[in-house]
Amino acid sequence: MKRDTERKKRTQAKLEKRKPLLNVHISKDLKKRMKRKMRSLLVRKGDRVRIMRGDFDGKEGKVLRVNYGRAVVFVEGISAKNAKGTEIPRPIQPSNLLLLDVNMSDERKVLFEEKKESPKEEKKGIPKEAPKEAKNTSKV
Repeated sequence: MKRDTERKKRTQAKLEKRKPLLNVHISKDLKKRMKRKMRSLLVRKGDRVRIMRGDFDGKEGKVLRVNYGRAVVFVEGISAKNAKGTEIPRPIQPSNLLLLDVNMSDERKVLFEEKKESPKEEKKGIPKEAPKEAKNTSKV
């Protein structure tokens, strides 16, 4: 579709449709620690991110606020001066961020727990016993 059509869809979308737009790519180090293979994760307040594109590329910081309505993220230390000279936080698009570390919550701890072996995997580790030979009980 045309770019303006896609942009219109994003801006007029309902809040539950905008939430997936706040997913941020996960760094390689963080992927290694994860239990499940995931490409991206929903960004939350307190996460540590690196800005990959734009005026502030290469800078790292902690997420101060996530605006679901505008689908933007505010990062600590990333700000601009207004006409009066006061610092105001600058919004960053989530597509321009890389997730370095997560703020652990109960829901997120599940993603990083150690993998427990399932009963099938436990059985695979145990060598099978040789089948017992049937005794010949037939009479001659």
